[in-house]
Amino acid sequence: MKQFGKAGLGFLLLLASFFVSAQTKFTVNGYVKDSASGESIVGATVVIDGKSVGSNQYGFYSITLDSGEYDLTVSHVSYLSQSQRISLSQNLQQNIFLLPKAAALSEVIVYNRRRDVNVRAAQMGQIDLSVNQIKNIPAFLGEVDILKAIQLLPGVRNAGEGNAGFYVRGGGPDQNLIMLDEAVVYNTGHLFGFFSIFNSDAIKNTSLIKGGMPAQYGGRLSSVLDVQMKDGNSNRFVTEGGIGLIASRFSVQGPIKKDKASFIVSGRRTYVDALVKPFIKKTSNFYGSGYYFYDLNAKINYRFSDKDRLFLSGYFGRDVFAFHNAKLEFKADIPWGNSTATLRWNHVFNRKLFANTTLVYNDYNFSFGAAQNNFQIKLASGIRDGSGKIDFDYYPSGAHKIKFGGLATYHKFTPNVTSGRQDSIIFKPSNAAVKHAIENALYVQDDWDLSEKLKLNYGLRWSSFTQVGPYTKYVTDANQNKLDSTVYRDFQPVKTYNGFEPRATARYAVNSTTSIKASVTRNLQYIHLVSNAGTTLPTDLWVPSTFRVAPQKSWQYAAGLFKNFRNNEYETSVEAYYKTMQNQIEYREGYTPSLIDPEEEFVFGKGWSYGTEWFVNKVRGRLTGWIGYTLSWTWRKFPQLNNGETYPAKYDRRHDLSVVATYEHSKKWKFGAVFVFATGNATSLPQRFYIINGVLTQEYSQINAYRLPSYHRLDLSATYTPQPKKQKRLQSFWVFSVYNAYSRANPYFIYFSQEGSAFNGTLKVQAKQVSLFPVLPSVTWNFRF
Repeated sequence: MKQFGKAGLGFLLLLASFFVSAQTKFTVNGYVKDSASGESIVGATVVIDGKSVGSNQYGFYSITLDSGEYDLTVSHVSYLSQSQRISLSQNLQQNIFLLPKAAALSEVIVYNRRRDVNVRAAQMGQIDLSVNQIKNIPAFLGEVDILKAIQLLPGVRNAGEGNAGFYVRGGGPDQNLIMLDEAVVYNTGHLFGFFSIFNSDAIKNTSLIKGGMPAQYGGRLSSVLDVQMKDGNSNRFVTEGGIGLIASRFSVQGPIKKDKASFIVSGRRTYVDALVKPFIKKTSNFYGSGYYFYDLNAKINYRFSDKDRLFLSGYFGRDVFAFHNAKLEFKADIPWGNSTATLRWNHVFNRKLFANTTLVYNDYNFSFGAAQNNFQIKLASGIRDGSGKIDFDYYPSGAHKIKFGGLATYHKFTPNVTSGRQDSIIFKPSNAAVKHAIENALYVQDDWDLSEKLKLNYGLRWSSFTQVGPYTKYVTDANQNKLDSTVYRDFQPVKTYNGFEPRATARYAVNSTTSIKASVTRNLQYIHLVSNAGTTLPTDLWVPSTFRVAPQKSWQYAAGLFKNFRNNEYETSVEAYYKTMQNQIEYREGYTPSLIDPEEEFVFGKGWSYGTEWFVNKVRGRLTGWIGYTLSWTWRKFPQLNNGETYPAKYDRRHDLSVVATYEHSKKWKFGAVFVFATGNATSLPQRFYIINGVLTQEYSQINAYRLPSYHRLDLSATYTPQPKKQKRLQSFWVFSVYNAYSRANPYFIYFSQEGSAFNGTLKVQAKQVSLFPVLPSVTWNFRF
């Protein structure tokens, strides 16, 4: 009893000391917001007493410190830094409002604080781009495009001339997780991929993570592109838009109830069809043909209290292509597009615990309908998801930021559904290729400041994927004749895959301007995009992992040196990476599209990529911009392709260089330039021609054995902003741009023409190059009031 008493007394003393210690620690928390619009600011850096934390996706931050007085500094690339003195004698709620640089007079901009988040943060390969930065880059045909902007970053490659698709560190287009307000976007292209679906007027922030992917993200091997829509101006009504050569935009935002609720609605439409229509007469065989695209973004949010806020956002976009030929009595209609809806609830449990609960619906579909005489056919494909997830941000101390959560997604895949009729014979739609699946994940991660020099970001993700019924599994012979079958009822498991995905990133600070970082990540990908083309076209098929198709797997290792110069005016980095990829999917050699289950035509192999990325970024002064260079190799090996020999992937490029510059000449004039150079794409071409019985026959090379000519291009832009008269509400500016200024004939593809006759020995075969875009000037008028 005596010993128990001593032990109890010791325990009480220890508990009392902890209680006293706990009482001397206090928490400062709140939101970082835009002072002009009231929008929350994502990724702002809050620094107190050498400890730093970034504001989360909703602008929330929290830091716990000993009692005392501190200098609190908040910075962001697009805002003026702000410092203030705070006294922590009790818990403190401190909302911080930053002034946008674009709204400030240049005479009062004072860079008295370092902007060194690229050196201080543990995260590797992450680049945040604000819409203001993207709008300063020369635009293709006047259309500001997020996806084309990120193609100018090292490690990111474009999918082809003018295309909005992209590849990251040797990965395919399906290996990029692209999200709009947390809804997955499966096809990001308008105009067959030449423009992206992201309307710059509706976008607040874009974050690309190409290495060391945090555990909160999953389902892809290569990268994350997290795009967030504006919440809507909570201070005043704002109308803005633009009129360009290809499309026009219009958006309106404002408060519904001051400091309580706000909204934004933004629309965009091309008018190519309206411009062409007057030139197609009603008597023309092609009357009724045309093309156009449109999209609509909308969002509303309501703050119930300081602890609860609700967001509802959505996107709807369509491309519509029609071809009619009255002479042949033929017509075809090809619509495709995305729909997303996101409902989110933010709740602050206490000063250290923040939660976000999300429900998501997204739908991508493509259809092809054609009719001629008494024949009709319709082909439909797509993918539809319903998801629910919850994420927690927990700030136990100034040294830790813990994030954990989970998600569940129901997928419906429609690779091919065909229906039609021939005279009186009706072809009913077959759902044999339709597949269903359930995807789950749990994760936890920690941002841990071990010391002033060493910082870790580590986490673990567990994911699973189950193909479920309704489904009929057939047993076939070598000739694909059905021998037996097994029928699975609704939600009955057919095949399950699961696994752990560890992630870790470390940063060691050599000094205040230099750090070394390293990362290792394992990723599993359960859904796949299978394509015959080098770009993301609407005809590409999304297919799930099944009892026949295994999930893709990868390990990525990366290390880099990060160094800032001249009081952080220049940010520089060099990163090296090595990535392995298993269970890669391609179509078999000689494949031709058919209406059967596409799984029957797949072959499987492996891939690997490695390279170095160099980046120099000037962030201050009249002249800003960056230089990015990538030296890399990307390989594939499939036992059933290329005689089992290794070959370069179609997006393998040895050299990739981007130079981006913006010069602010005066308050009225701003100039921009972009120069890009890249090794030509790998391609397969005929290497021998034979004449057999008077017919020209060609023998193809090994896969991707040839290179197209190198790609290079110079774009220029000039932005003119008339100085408005006093109290004039309408503000406007003109953007003049030139795409491909010296009219470089860049290769799009190579074909072979035939001249003469094989019978008289005069046949000549000549390779010819097709190029899409010569020099293209454009002008856009933008307005805001």
